[in-house]
Amino acid sequence: MSNMRRNLILLSLCFASPAMAEAAGFDRAKLPDPITEADYGPVKPAEAELGQLLFFDPILSGNDNISCSTCHHPRLGTSDALSLGMGEGGVGLGDKRVSDPNNMPEDRIPRNAPVLYNLGAREYTVMFHDGRVEMADGQLRVPIEDAFFARVSGVLATQAAFPVLSPDEMGGQVSENPLSKAIRQGRFSGEGGAWDMIAAKVAAIPEYQSRFEQVYPEIAFGRSVHFADISNAIAAFMAFEFRSDDSAFDQYLRGDEAALNEAAQKGMALFYGEAGCATCHSGKFQTDHDFHAMGQPQFGPGKTLDFERGNRDEGRYRVTGRVEDLYAFRTPSLRNVTLSAPYGHAGAYSDLRSFVVAHLAPADSLTHYEAFHATLPEVPGLEDDWIVMNTAEDRAAISAAIEVEDQILPSEDIDALMAFLTALEDDPHRLGIPEAVPSGLAFEK
Repeated sequence: MSNMRRNLILLSLCFASPAMAEAAGFDRAKLPDPITEADYGPVKPAEAELGQLLFFDPILSGNDNISCSTCHHPRLGTSDALSLGMGEGGVGLGDKRVSDPNNMPEDRIPRNAPVLYNLGAREYTVMFHDGRVEMADGQLRVPIEDAFFARVSGVLATQAAFPVLSPDEMGGQVSENPLSKAIRQGRFSGEGGAWDMIAAKVAAIPEYQSRFEQVYPEIAFGRSVHFADISNAIAAFMAFEFRSDDSAFDQYLRGDEAALNEAAQKGMALFYGEAGCATCHSGKFQTDHDFHAMGQPQFGPGKTLDFERGNRDEGRYRVTGRVEDLYAFRTPSLRNVTLSAPYGHAGAYSDLRSFVVAHLAPADSLTHYEAFHATLPEVPGLEDDWIVMNTAEDRAAISAAIEVEDQILPSEDIDALMAFLTALEDDPHRLGIPEAVPSGLAFEK
């Protein structure tokens, strides 16, 4: 190297900003490999197009009033902008959704609506906050036994089959409709079963029947439409529509050094270094797909069985029965995290910066949590949202399970982390929101 070139390099380092110098000295071996086409499974365009219509069509709900998109809307980062959503009994979209005075909700949905980005990637083998649907050792594990699961294409299609079975999400309340009655009686597949009932409703619409015949040849040869076909099509749509792999960070990983600004590079160095975020938010999609107890505040109805009392949500423990899994929840991916508020399994924080600060010091933040952080529309008759947080024993149990030590970062480091999280934005809109759906029903746009 010539003396002139060496002097120019030394001069540039002397005048580089601290953030750039920190990023320049960062061990890039800690960064994930770039996402490639091999990370995703194939998607048939016609199947995704069918799934798009089904995703936005309220025909899948018991009262023909709620679609998948009600709680997973593209305009809301594939979530619903509420801490705990309202399915049945709610009207409106996002934080404008309120209770319907003519059809009051019986309860809130117990957990925050999870985002849908990159769920079609091959490494996603666990679904829901507690992982109650998972592919393990080549076997599909689900909380109920039914022949239905032999027909689904994988874990994503399996996940898509459950919201319709929830009275508070899509099914409807007791005796409101034939679907809600079947759900209450535990009848899912077969004659009079909930899934078969929905499939028959869909197949009775000529456009849907025609599209199913085009996508699945065996239906064209006479097989009836199964709800598994509906789930498979919706999964294909989600895998295609919400694939997110071209953010500024992705471009940086592929060699475009200018894709990340100075603040984002400092945030990246903190994220994969001193702040320790990548301990759990690792890999190409910033998740280890594991479960961790991070002391998130809890409110709402909790996640219990119908015959149980209480408002607790004990997370992964409810699936495994292992004490070490108490209050542990799945590590979410951070793709488009800036677009998908609120945050946490109960949506305890509506502001991302507040959540980041609280997540760094979970024990202290749990102790001093205030209800204003949540976005919970008032619902007459549901005044017991805060039973767990107002019970010292419950708060102590959540706190005792926390896996990490509290840490405090200076404000400028939080700024940098926020800049890095912004660099994970890549909000895809491929097929988009349809103008209409084959049922002719109205849906939120």
